[in-house]
Amino acid sequence: MEGKEMYRLAQRLFPICRSLTGNGVRETLKILQETMPNMQIYEVPSGTRAFDWTVPDEWNIRDGFIADGQGKRVVSFKDHNLHIMGYSEPVDQIVGLEELKRHIYVQEDQPDVIPYVTSYYKRRFGFCMSKRQRDGLRAGQYRMYIDSTLEPGFLTYGEYLLPATVLGGAGQEILLSTYICHPSMANNELSGPCVAAALACWLEKQPVRRYAYRFVFVPETLGSIVYISRNLEHLKRAVAAGFNLSCVGDNRAYSYIESRKGDTLADRVARNVLRTHAPGYVTYSYLKRGSDERQYNAPGVDLPVCSICRSKFGEYPEYHTSADDLSLISPEGLQGALDVYRKCLRGLEYNRYYRVSCLCEPQLGKRGLYPTESYKGSADAVRDMMNLIAYADGSMDLIAISDTIHAPLETLIPLVDRLTEAGLLEICEGRGKGQ
Repeated sequence: MEGKEMYRLAQRLFPICRSLTGNGVRETLKILQETMPNMQIYEVPSGTRAFDWTVPDEWNIRDGFIADGQGKRVVSFKDHNLHIMGYSEPVDQIVGLEELKRHIYVQEDQPDVIPYVTSYYKRRFGFCMSKRQRDGLRAGQYRMYIDSTLEPGFLTYGEYLLPATVLGGAGQEILLSTYICHPSMANNELSGPCVAAALACWLEKQPVRRYAYRFVFVPETLGSIVYISRNLEHLKRAVAAGFNLSCVGDNRAYSYIESRKGDTLADRVARNVLRTHAPGYVTYSYLKRGSDERQYNAPGVDLPVCSICRSKFGEYPEYHTSADDLSLISPEGLQGALDVYRKCLRGLEYNRYYRVSCLCEPQLGKRGLYPTESYKGSADAVRDMMNLIAYADGSMDLIAISDTIHAPLETLIPLVDRLTEAGLLEICEGRGKGQ
C-alpha cells in the first residue's frame, strides 16, 4: 500500500461519523480489517474501570439539524457530521434565537469553519457551525433536533500482532498506536490509521523480522488508557520502542514529539532518520504533547514511545475544524510519512552492536570491497564503510555509529550486510533490551 492507495482508503473512511464509542468505530475497524484480516477487535463494556477512568455509555447518532420556521434546515448532520457536538444527547425542541445560540459552538478566530466539539463526560447537546453562519441567523423560531442514543454498550478497539520471523529480538516488540475516534477530519484522524495499515502491509512482506510488531487502533485518550490497563505488564516487559501515529498526511512539514525521557530507542531512531530524510523538521519537547503519547509515557507506564508527524496536531490552522478535509492531505504527504516510518523500523531491525572480527584494518580489496588501485581520493567511495569498521568495537549500536560518523542508517544497512557476509562484522549478543 503506497500513497495513492492510502489516500483512497482515507476517502472511503472520511464520511463515517466516529466518536469515542459507537457504530462508526466498528465500521472503521471492519474496513481496516480488510487490509489486516487477522486484526482482533475487542469490546469493553460501559462501566468498566480503567485506572482513574470509566468507560461511558455508547453513543450513536442517526440524524440532527436546526430548522427555521419554514422547516428549512439551517445546518444538518447529513451535510457534515461536525455540525452535531459529539456525544450530544437527544433533543427535539422549538426555541427562539437567543435560546438557540446558547447551544451553538463556533470558532471565533476562524469565521468560516465548523469547529470539532465534544462533551463525553457531561450530558448536554449542541450544534456546531461557522461563526459567519451563526451571525447571519435572524430572529424567529427554530427547531433543534438530534436523533441520538446514549445507553450501555461498548468501547471498541482493534489490535494486530505481526510476529517476529527469526530469533534475535529477544521476544521484544515495536508498538505502533493510532486512533479511530474523530469524525470527518482527514489529517488529524484518518492519516494515522491509513499509514499504520500501510506499514502493516509492508512489514507482512518482509522475510526477516527480528521484532514483533503490535498495531493498536484505539479511541484517543480513553482507548489507550483502557488498552494499557488491560496489557500493562506485557507492554512494560516487551516493548523496545513505540510510535504514536497522528497527523501524518499533509505535505507541509515534518515534526517530532519527544518521549517524556527524550532519549529512548524510539527517540534515537526518529532523530537519526529525520536528520537526513527531512533536515528542516521541527522538534517539540514532551511539554508539547497532546495525543496518546501522554498515556504511553505516563509515570508508572513509562513506555518508550514518541511521535513523528507531518504538521503536528494543534500547530496547523485547520486542526479540529471542518477545514481538515481531504484537500489537506495528499498521496505525497502520506507517502512521505510512510517512508520515514519504514526507515525507522528498518533501522531498528538492524540496530545491534557490531564488532569487527580482525585486528587493525581488514584487507577489503581481496574481498572485493575496496578499489584495487590506490590514488588520491580512491578511498572516498568506501569512506562510510571504513568509518563503520573503525567504530565497530562492540560498544556502540548502529544508531550511535550512524550519529558519530554522520552517515544515514539507510546507507549503513547495506554495508552491514556486505561486511557480515564477508565475515568481517559479528554481532555482540546479550546487550540488553532494545538493542
